[in-house]
Amino acid sequence: MIELRGASLRYGDGPEILKHVSFKMEQGDMRFLTGPSGAGKSSLLRMLFMALKPSQGLVSLFDRDIAQLPAWELPLLRRRIGVVFQDFRLLDHLTTFENVALPLRVIGQRPDQYRKDVMDLLDWVGLKSQAHAKPETLSGGEKQRAAIARAVVSKPEILLADEPTGNVDPVLAKRLLHLFVELNRLGTTVFLATHDLSLIKQTSGVLLRLEHGTLKSEAA
Repeated sequence: MIELRGASLRYGDGPEILKHVSFKMEQGDMRFLTGPSGAGKSSLLRMLFMALKPSQGLVSLFDRDIAQLPAWELPLLRRRIGVVFQDFRLLDHLTTFENVALPLRVIGQRPDQYRKDVMDLLDWVGLKSQAHAKPETLSGGEKQRAAIARAVVSKPEILLADEPTGNVDPVLAKRLLHLFVELNRLGTTVFLATHDLSLIKQTSGVLLRLEHGTLKSEAA
């Protein structure tokens, strides 16, 4: 489902951000990515979302080499991936409910088909009372929870999340982790970048560590 073989990444003529990274994930795997700031975690996630292509090596998603994909096919594959970015990327003109429902609208579901699921999910992440609020009125933690809800609402085949619990308290972080674990139990391949080692210890997921763009370790 996800395979990297000697994947490297650089921006223009600059130094390599990622250096010969290799790992493989099968459907239903769960892994955590950790490492110091500037290690390349966000760049690796952007590459897995096909926003960046490797400067060398192989990055394969759904058995497709992303460097060889035609532009028209990228949106189709991205629909199979849920993603949580650090900058949230909520649409300012949409309400919280509308932002979370967006992946379901894109695949053709009607409001009467998804309204209950979206409201149940907003309740789970503590945003039911903010369903009709616009992003500009939300706190950073609320925006993060809305982004997480949007990423998981369609039960994607792959979930990529960059510091998904970075702006929430420990109690809510544990609740969100339970959401990721449950999604993984249902078959989603989950790949989370986080600094929170205590969060990682609460699961049986595999730990990957990046240092200066190099994958240093892989341990349970």
